[in-house]
Amino acid sequence: MTHLLQEPTPRTRPRRSARGRLGITVLAVGLLTAAFNLRIGVASVGPVLADIQADLGLPEVVVSLLTTIPVVAFGTFAFVTPALSRRLGLHRLLGATMIALAAGIALRLQPSLGSLFIGTVIIGASIAVANVVMPAAIKRDFSHRVGLMMGLYSTALSAGAALASGATIPLLSLTGGGWRPTLALWAIPALIAFLVLVPQLRRAPVRDRGVADASSGTGEPSVRALTRDPVAIAVTALMGLQSMSYYSTLTWVPTLFQDAGMDAHSAGWMLSYSAFPAIAASLVAPTIAKRTRPTWLPVAVAVVLTGAGFVGLAAAPTSAAYVWMTMLGLGQGASLSLSLTYIVQRSPDARHTGHVSMMAQGFGYLLAGLGPIGLGALHTATQSWSIPLMALIGLLVLQMWAGALASRERHVLDRHG
Repeated sequence: MTHLLQEPTPRTRPRRSARGRLGITVLAVGLLTAAFNLRIGVASVGPVLADIQADLGLPEVVVSLLTTIPVVAFGTFAFVTPALSRRLGLHRLLGATMIALAAGIALRLQPSLGSLFIGTVIIGASIAVANVVMPAAIKRDFSHRVGLMMGLYSTALSAGAALASGATIPLLSLTGGGWRPTLALWAIPALIAFLVLVPQLRRAPVRDRGVADASSGTGEPSVRALTRDPVAIAVTALMGLQSMSYYSTLTWVPTLFQDAGMDAHSAGWMLSYSAFPAIAASLVAPTIAKRTRPTWLPVAVAVVLTGAGFVGLAAAPTSAAYVWMTMLGLGQGASLSLSLTYIVQRSPDARHTGHVSMMAQGFGYLLAGLGPIGLGALHTATQSWSIPLMALIGLLVLQMWAGALASRERHVLDRHG
């Protein structure tokens, strides 16, 4: 033990400091590269949804399952993350999800309806596990830079969605117009993410009991207690409601624009364009929220911007499309970043973060999965986009309520809060 107490010499101190900074930088790049892939497998489908529907002869409600299934899987498979983390550790588990994600995306190459939907389930399951792991890893490895890392994390999510939404239609020309090989190309970024994570995979896994276990007897938060805690419930509701809004938009906005007379390329671009203001909002929202009083004000601004975008899309979708998509991007980008940040900030340590992340993303995404299929059903029943959009505006009232509660500066299971 004596060598651990010895003061490092002037020669060795800079070397250790530089090595430590390099290791932290490599870890941050690995996490953010993985995060970049956590929307691509879903976002790439929206621009070619009409092509898939026409090719396979599927009704709107059925074809919307291609974006609904991953969201439901985000919720369902979130609950298996603790057991997997206990076996592999956070970083190796994240690397495994990148391999599984690439396999699920590549499976879309197979010319069968079954392969398409099986691949979609694998994509959703892979992202679900990574979704839960990421906040816990950030809380543990970057506790001194949580705001910055959560901003970069949500920015990476938006950037991946932007690239997939905007580049899928142009990629059709490289694959001869086939939507199957075009979608399969998006396996490449997941493989790149795995390679970037390799330095972390070679290390012995650090099995964080805070993520792996749910036993309150060892000082871990009880899942049952969390489901009754008002702070955890508010964080979960905010995650679910903002995700419902986002995935409904991701699925149907290109179709909405095409129904209004816009060509497929332009419609896909408009969805991709909205990610640019979303990236900006995602990056700055955690920092602004930390300094703003009252704490609910950033949530309110995000809700108003999102609502204004929906109103514009309902009233005159093509006349001021850039304005509506800018508002929508700002509002939804800020909402995503805030909901992810509250998972970390409302947890006192990495142990609680893992469980709050599991609950918020598990139950939250199960709720969010109702959005795309519900919007498709409403559109089929009404033959109009006005009523579906008004329904999304109504849900923003609940999102405001949940966000106001989640923004309060207190921790889950804090009896003194």
